Amino acid sequence: MTRPTTSSTPFPPPPGARAYALRTARGDFAVVDSPAAAGVEVRGVALLLPGFTGSKEDFHRLHGPLAARGYRTVTVDGRGQNESDGPADDESPYAREELAQDVLAQAAALGTPVHLVGHSLGGQIARAAVLLDHAPFLSFTLMSSGPAEISESQKLRVKLLHDALAVMTMPEVWEAIVAMGPPEEVGGPARGFGDPEQLRLRWLNHKPAQLLATGRQLCAEPDRVAELAAVPLPFHVLSGARDDTWPVPLLDEMAVRLRADRTVVPEAEHSPNLDRPLPTARGLADFWDRRRRRD
Repeated sequence: MTRPTTSSTPFPPPPGARAYALRTARGDFAVVDSPAAAGVEVRGVALLLPGFTGSKEDFHRLHGPLAARGYRTVTVDGRGQNESDGPADDESPYAREELAQDVLAQAAALGTPVHLVGHSLGGQIARAAVLLDHAPFLSFTLMSSGPAEISESQKLRVKLLHDALAVMTMPEVWEAIVAMGPPEEVGGPARGFGDPEQLRLRWLNHKPAQLLATGRQLCAEPDRVAELAAVPLPFHVLSGARDDTWPVPLLDEMAVRLRADRTVVPEAEHSPNLDRPLPTARGLADFWDRRRRRD
């Protein structure tokens, strides 16, 4: 399913990590795989899923600090995201359960129970996977990912994107996004790890059908927190101190409902992995370490 990931990729992995196509029972997925640091006790493996319009590169700044804590990290482009292939026009392979089954296949291909982390849309896809089968997972962290549908302001942004995709090509939509202002103000596909050309290439790699299908899901996601709370896994809710997609008080309430550990990263917003990678990595590793001690 995946276009081969080679040394010529415009998205080189961070030092010590390897980019390749992870072979699974549901096709190949582009991943960046970073081992635990040399000389450090290996403490576990984590599978990290990116958000809407995002990619595995959004976690690049987490690999090093998590490796230093003894964790191997595998970040993945989902079906139709960036370097993982998928149909451009058929939305059916991007149904929520299909994407959840992809996550289960990715975990199975790693061959060991993993700590699951999902950012934003990735958190809701990960939640669907956990609700299908929690056995492959040691824990589940929802990173800036809320209990149900996104905020009204973000629904409007998704609608604008969908309207643009209906009448414009992907390169034309990118030009419109860039014309809206600097990345820190525009957000979305204009913001992420990499220079402007890498972000443009990432956008062009995304499949329109994936963006349309998952955008609709974000705008209509039901509250499944009660179902998730019944799953026998340790939960963790991590976010920045400010979030326009799911307000922080809503994330606080979700953590209470899940009886989850809670980490708020100061001076970070919807993408703490990009805004404040060191305290974000510390929050993740501290949670995983606490689980090891309790187990």
